[in-house]
Amino acid sequence: MFKKLAIVFIAVFGVLLAVPTISPRLASYFPSWIRPIPLGLDLKGGAQLLLEVDTKTMFAEKSAQLYDEVRSVLIDRDKGVIRFSNLRHVDGVVSFAVRDDDDVSRAKGRLKAVLGNSVDIQSQGRTITLSYSDRQKADMVDDALTRSIEIVRRRIDALGTKEPSIQSQGGKYILIQLPGVDNPEHIKELIGQTAKMTFHLVNENISPDQMAAGRAPAGTELMPYMDAPDQMVPVYSRIEVSGETLKDSQADFDQNNMPVVTTVFDATGARKFARLTTEHVGERFAIVLDGRVLSAPAIREPIPGGRGQISGGFTVQGAKDLAVLLRSGALPAPLSVIEERTVGAGLGADTIASGKIGSAVGVLFVMIFMIMLYRTFGVIADIVLLVNLAMIIGVSALFGATLTLPGIAGIVLTLGMAVDANILPFERIRDEVRAGAPTLRAVDNGFHRSTKTVMDGNLTNLICSLILFQFGAGPIRGFAVTLSIGVATTLFTCLMLSRVMIDWYMNGKNKKISYIR
Repeated sequence: MFKKLAIVFIAVFGVLLAVPTISPRLASYFPSWIRPIPLGLDLKGGAQLLLEVDTKTMFAEKSAQLYDEVRSVLIDRDKGVIRFSNLRHVDGVVSFAVRDDDDVSRAKGRLKAVLGNSVDIQSQGRTITLSYSDRQKADMVDDALTRSIEIVRRRIDALGTKEPSIQSQGGKYILIQLPGVDNPEHIKELIGQTAKMTFHLVNENISPDQMAAGRAPAGTELMPYMDAPDQMVPVYSRIEVSGETLKDSQADFDQNNMPVVTTVFDATGARKFARLTTEHVGERFAIVLDGRVLSAPAIREPIPGGRGQISGGFTVQGAKDLAVLLRSGALPAPLSVIEERTVGAGLGADTIASGKIGSAVGVLFVMIFMIMLYRTFGVIADIVLLVNLAMIIGVSALFGATLTLPGIAGIVLTLGMAVDANILPFERIRDEVRAGAPTLRAVDNGFHRSTKTVMDGNLTNLICSLILFQFGAGPIRGFAVTLSIGVATTLFTCLMLSRVMIDWYMNGKNKKISYIR
């Protein structure tokens, strides 16, 4: 008896999960974790963006970073300076020549110890070259794509956009679907920014004539202010503290009630930031974001602890956006929008209406067919079918799945499989009765002997849906999700709930089964 009550309780709970979706007006009466199933782009309308990862720029930046790392290794005074000449990087290849033959192996060993297997190191005479192999480049692209997807996801979620679909496509592309977003311009601007923040010292020795002529000495760059592009700041190229060491950032207000962005560095960043502000008291340093100077304040005193504050005449929304960008991390490579589509909400509403009509007509015909063919048992099968439908919707909403048009197709297909899962035991019961078995034993044998067939058929569908989910993308995944959930609910309702309802109908008696002649 306890087992039967547990089965009924699970069925009722599954139906209740679907109530907010079936009747959104009742959603407020349910806990916050029971919510309507969100609709996908094809049903709700919204925007779709296809982004391309700029691998050319990424490799150029990697080459420049490799150049700086090689230079730092060669001029390391603690381990001994290695004399060299003609250090340069061209098309992703860094090369230099050492002055002494004895320093070739020493330079290669030191570079190997610092860089590991991240680059290929070759030497010819006294010339040493460092480059990335095709395999290393492919790994870098895969890593950049994975990181970009995660960063884009965090940025969109931080802005409150509901249920975005973000996935890789074609090796270096990212497909973004934003249901309910009819104006994606702000999202595009936020996604497209690299949000690469760095801290540099300001070169105070550059002359006004050089500034006016736009000439900067070696190792110095002229960067514009973010809020005043006509004003340039002479910034040393060397990065003192990288934004990669940033642990957190939040929008806040200063003592004058002006919007600012507070920053917190990790242990490595805090140590570098403390050293920078300790060794250069009285000097200016520039806070650079994507090649533009946010501000260039003077260091008045050491700043230990890794906590800082960025001010730059922000609006409240600007401070929030910058905090989101810094907190979610810098994109490993620039992203460019190469395709944009907008699906109107009206088209989605028409799709929903057509889907409802088609599903309702299909379910109605199936229910009439089952009643005509199996009489009372057909009524039980119809009740089980409706419970199964509600459970699919409820469980999908509970797991956070998004309902799409292919998802609706998966639900309809599942209902057809559920009907088949009811017909098999019913027909087996008919055979048992015709063979002379009492009806109670016929029901028991019918369910017992058809279970393996029902399980085999549904598990085969489950395996196929899992393969579709693993290797598919977009609409195919939506179809696979609803199909997988439908297999689980079908096995529960058709093999367990249906049996419980028939047992209650039989009430322990050998009643005549109306559909058996």
